[in-house]
Amino acid sequence: MVSFENYLSPGRKGHLVGIGGVSMSSLAEVLHGMGITVTGSDFSEGTNVIALRGKGIKVYKGHSPENLEADVDFLVRTAAVHDDNPEIQEARRRGIPVFERSQAWGEISRGYNNALCISGTHGKTTTTSMATHILMAAEKDPTVMIGGTLPLLSNAGHRVGSGNTIVMESCEYCNSFLEFYPTVAVILNVEADHLDFFKDLEDVKHSFRRFAERVPEFGYVVANIDDENTMDTLKGIDRKLLTFGMSSNADVYADNIHYLGAKTTFDIIYKGKVFTDVQLNVPGEHNVKDALAAAAACICLGIKPTAVKYGLAGFGGAGRRFEFKGKFNGADVYDDYAHHPGELSALMDMVEKLNYKRVIVAFQPHTYSRTSALFGDFVEQLRRADIAVLAEIYAARETNTIGISSADLQQQIKGSLFCATFEQLENTLRGIAQPGDLILTVGAGDIYKVGESLLK
Repeated sequence: MVSFENYLSPGRKGHLVGIGGVSMSSLAEVLHGMGITVTGSDFSEGTNVIALRGKGIKVYKGHSPENLEADVDFLVRTAAVHDDNPEIQEARRRGIPVFERSQAWGEISRGYNNALCISGTHGKTTTTSMATHILMAAEKDPTVMIGGTLPLLSNAGHRVGSGNTIVMESCEYCNSFLEFYPTVAVILNVEADHLDFFKDLEDVKHSFRRFAERVPEFGYVVANIDDENTMDTLKGIDRKLLTFGMSSNADVYADNIHYLGAKTTFDIIYKGKVFTDVQLNVPGEHNVKDALAAAAACICLGIKPTAVKYGLAGFGGAGRRFEFKGKFNGADVYDDYAHHPGELSALMDMVEKLNYKRVIVAFQPHTYSRTSALFGDFVEQLRRADIAVLAEIYAARETNTIGISSADLQQQIKGSLFCATFEQLENTLRGIAQPGDLILTVGAGDIYKVGESLLK
């Protein structure tokens, strides 16, 4: 089998199918920065595509065999692009090797002495962003790949550094992270998710175990001691293990925690002693946990306490992670990427402490399989809102063979509303918003557009 490593040299030419996605556009820029000529294609003309064109990268709209130029050496596809794609078929016909996005990132990660790979069912983007802040404060000049945007990176999801450290968000879907070469592997939590790919929770745990086992003998596995599934996954593993969590049983834990509105102060304790004090400028216990994970990972890399302190102090949130969008009719409008019941739980735990008169959650479920598999858990969390307004399920990569709808959730949540279109949802929010309310648009699809349209 041909290795992607053979193509990581200046003068090569690659074509990226689905180049507008967060990870793919980041990959395009990293390859471009390495002196590789990059072209690509995408159905949508989003901000990522516009930015790539601004950097001299040719992007075709739509997918066609003609998009593969004569001198293309290799093709990389995103997970959503299947074998029936005309560009994939053309590449096969011409004998051009086709690589998965994860294979490309994996080979890139091999070129770094320190590869910090952050995994988990949820919390990956925030933790990767926090680790980026710490590594930048430590002047490590890291290369970064995040599954979201970060103000520190000029609202991009990546940067190309000249240091010997790469930090990467590492996703378990389709076993993508099993292509990576972590020297520090972080596991934030392990839950039943992506059940359109994994058989069950045990199958998910098996995948995370294999990910941890990719760490070399000199590396570290950083694990959430408070998460039973994570610790069960790692039972008996023959790697150096550093734990983090809210309990003092962890190697790295938080003490003297004080929640002050949107700010949180605490001490990071490492091996029984105060490592540093921290002021975190984002609210909620889940952000404290993510900060501990980022700190623990950076401790494995020998980062000094001052860099951890100032790096975390400079973190103001990643894009679409409890992101303030503006005010409408006296209500605060925020957007959040939560699309799993565990993430919804953490979000609701946080907002319930913020003392709003009412919490209005406009939720768009993500994929039919997840909505069906975790139906009861979604109902339980959405009942916590004062008013839940439900958009139709975002299909993503699926077709609705289950016959499920957000209207089914609405039937189980007292006082909730179902809106078949975004226009109807926006008009509903306009009608109910009052001063003192918190309006949350929530989901991994395009629900954020409703909040943005509301604020126009």
